[in-house]
Amino acid sequence: MNVEKIIKTETEIPLIPRTLIHLTLVNAKITEIFASALKPHDISIQQFNVLRILRGQKGKPSNLSTLNERMVTKMSNTTRLVDKLLSKGYVDRIVCPSNRRKVEINITKDGLKALKFMDAEMEKANDFIVQDLTEQDLKQLNNLLNKF
Repeated sequence: MNVEKIIKTETEIPLIPRTLIHLTLVNAKITEIFASALKPHDISIQQFNVLRILRGQKGKPSNLSTLNERMVTKMSNTTRLVDKLLSKGYVDRIVCPSNRRKVEINITKDGLKALKFMDAEMEKANDFIVQDLTEQDLKQLNNLLNKF
């Protein structure tokens, strides 16, 4: 990926801004590929992330705070994400009658079933994204990224 070519400049960009622009471009490309893989399922990347978190709970209910803490992309609209998944039948929500602020969220059987299909699409997307990288490249990249 040639940063200068992508942003259409003939001026060589200094190393630090070039690196940060490069990371931003790579992130945008990965996000685009993931969004495309999930589009047939009418699910956003963030909704997919919520479903994966709930599946990881192994039947134990979660709450909005836990979901927010575990999200890859931190956001304040977790309630809206859960509402959309609720409308699709992928999660259920139980509000405590004595304390309406206490809400338990679970993934449904339909959510687990749909997630299985999405997992297959996301695995293909993952393979596509890293197709030109060796295992050693991936380890080195992870070591570099850990320095952030």
